[in-house]
Amino acid sequence: MPSRKAEAAQPEEMISVRHLTKRFGPILAVDDVSLSVRRGEVLGFLGPNGAGKSTTMKMITGFLAPSSGTAVVCGADITEDPLAAKRRIGYLPEGAPSYPDMTPTAFLWFVARIRGFRGGEARERIKTAIERTSLQSVLAQPIDTLSRGFKRRVGLAQALLHDPPVLILDEPTDGLDPNQKHEMRKLINVLAPEKAIIISTHLLEEVDAVCSRAVVIANGRLVADGTPAELEQRSRHHNAVHIEVADIAPGEVAAALARLPGVASVEAADDDDGGALIAFARDGRSIVGEVTDLARAMRWNVAGLRVERGRLDDVFRTVTATAA
Repeated sequence: MPSRKAEAAQPEEMISVRHLTKRFGPILAVDDVSLSVRRGEVLGFLGPNGAGKSTTMKMITGFLAPSSGTAVVCGADITEDPLAAKRRIGYLPEGAPSYPDMTPTAFLWFVARIRGFRGGEARERIKTAIERTSLQSVLAQPIDTLSRGFKRRVGLAQALLHDPPVLILDEPTDGLDPNQKHEMRKLINVLAPEKAIIISTHLLEEVDAVCSRAVVIANGRLVADGTPAELEQRSRHHNAVHIEVADIAPGEVAAALARLPGVASVEAADDDDGGALIAFARDGRSIVGEVTDLARAMRWNVAGLRVERGRLDDVFRTVTATAA
């Protein structure tokens, strides 16, 4: 049993989602979802289109009433004390809705006044939000004339304006070019230590880039939860060995690899047409030692060899297909 001192060292739980369920008539959109997010965690919220990601986020932020269950944000229950909960949340919804005829500057002043900021404090908060989201070049343009990427950044700026302890970001890099995505991910990493962040995304590379943990939702149900490394261990590619041997027919190499006790199967590498093979590990065990011992014994001229951590896309397909 952990000591009280160890328990005290645990990061504070900022978001507690408790049995959230949402029905739209006969359609069960979200089915008894429970999860928690602590300070310093960036939770990637993954799932196919229509899986219930945005609906769940709307319930956590109080924009949609749950059919049952609730969410507690920094101690405030979203169903019992919605204003207190919303004060602690910065929310970037899908589509980044705003007033299209306003400029980003006018819109951020509008949001600042709604949040209760005036004068110098409002000016300083707007300045910081603009700098963090790199909006300086479009401040005088109507929001309706901005690119999709800049509209997302205006939406993020309003979410950051009051420096909330919790951020709920629905597809924050949607519409951004590669450089803008890099800047957005860098900003999330800077903000992460002092906040609890949930990011809905369909980009698995984003999980690797910014998330300390990820959950997968399919058909409204939570079907996987773990760190990126833990989820990768569920992939058939976990500990698989990618090998290319020069001057020997791939079929001969594959037959020798398949006889190893730790090898479950051998296939042509899907990312190479030059004769590279993948030896898949039985039960995810480490087989690199067996493979290298075999290569030495057979005096193979190994042109390339690497061990795979696992593939999130592999896990994603497996867990969402199983839930279908």
